[in-house]
Parts: sequence; C-alpha cells; structure tokens
Amino acid sequence: MNNIKAKKRENTASGFTNNLRKKGLIPAILYGGKNPNQNISVEKKSISKIINSDSFLSKVLELDIEGKKEKVLPRDVAYHVLSDEPVHIDFMRIVSGSKLVLEIPVKFENQSESPGLKRGGVLNIVRRKVELKCPADNIPDDIIIDLTGTDIGTSIKISSVKLSDNVKPTITDRDFVIATVAPPTIIKEPEKPTEAEGAEGAEGEAAATGAEGEAPPKDADAAKKGEASAKGDMPKKDEKSKSTAEKKPTEKK
Repeated sequence: MNNIKAKKRENTASGFTNNLRKKGLIPAILYGGKNPNQNISVEKKSISKIINSDSFLSKVLELDIEGKKEKVLPRDVAYHVLSDEPVHIDFMRIVSGSKLVLEIPVKFENQSESPGLKRGGVLNIVRRKVELKCPADNIPDDIIIDLTGTDIGTSIKISSVKLSDNVKPTITDRDFVIATVAPPTIIKEPEKPTEAEGAEGAEGEAAATGAEGEAPPKDADAAKKGEASAKGDMPKKDEKSKSTAEKKPTEKK
C-alpha cells in the first residue's frame, strides 16, 4: 500500500493554494465517513508515480496527515488546462464494512503463451475496465486475465475471471465479453497490370485518338492538292473541238 505524506490546510484562498503548488504540494480534500471534511495538501513527489496510472482512482492509499494515518480512495483529480499538471485531488475515507462501486482496470498476462496470438491473431480488447461492487477493505488493484492456451476465436467472458470473495460485477443480466482473440487482418493490394497489358493499352489509346480527333497527315494534304492541280491544267473537250472546227477549210465543189 502506498503511503502519501499530507498536511492540514486551513486556508482555502486561491492565492494560498497557488503558493502551495509552487512549493511542490497539491491541494486536496478528504471526505466521507462520520468525520467532517478536511482540507489537506499532499506532496507531489510522493504521489507522482501513481497518479497517472490506470488504477489510481481505484487504488487504496494510506494518507499520513501529520502522523495520523487513514486509508483513503482517490475519487477525482483536476488538472491544469495548459500544463496538464494535477491541481486538486479528492480523497474519500474508507469505512470498514461499506461497499463501493469502482471501475477496475483489466490486465492481460502471458500473451506469448497464446497459440492464437503466435499464429498472427489479434487481441481485441472489448473492455479495458470492468465496473465491480467491492467491500471497502477488499478492493482489487486490477483484474488479471491469463491468455495461456487461448486460440483464434476464443472469447474471454466475465465468467472466466476469478474474482475475490464478495467482489461482483455490476452487470448481472448477461455474461459479457471482455476480450477476444480475433483472426489476423489481411489487406489485399490491387493487382498491378503487366508490362505487355500496359503497352497494348497505350497503343490502342493512341490509335483511337488519331482516328477521332487528329488532323489528317501531311502526305494526304499534298495528294489532294496535286489532284486538284492536275484537273485544272487539263483542257476542256468542248473548247478544243470548237477551235478545230473554226480552222478547218471549206471543201471545194
């Protein structure tokens, strides 16, 4: 159990709390049970290792408030908007005999012993946390799931998880799934055309373009011009016949 050093805090003004933060302390409040709420401040260095863990809000801590020790449970953390540093923490006293509803993080072990994962399967995590109803003096740090022997197609349900005495899931109407070992995902790339197919396609495209939109070749233009010129130089038959008839002398009788 983590032991956190704390001090009483009588002044709650913003200027005073800002000075506490500059000194490496985090303002906090302790509530719950029969005792009145108490303003305190905790040492940042003593809590920095666990405050960012997934199990922080479900981990039982021991507060040492100037020599007086109390078991508490973190319930909320406020962070600075820009620096993302913790600026306030809410702690709840743990009263023996009471029950709490908490979200407990799930951890997976022995992934290397899973035949399904060895063959390329994927661990599909459905729930990273499971909400449990626990006695105040028997709160699990996490839910351990052993993947030894799991193959592709295996569904890990809450019924297969060993929970401590008097620890029950809040969902009781069904045997819900926590994780599955799914088949490997294979993405097929589209087949690339071969070089021969690419060349044929290019030739066909060029031929089609020439037939539809390109101008006729220069040789064809020259042939047409030559043909027109030849027709213009040839004398007309009617004019030649008329000229011959005029020059022919009359016959003598």
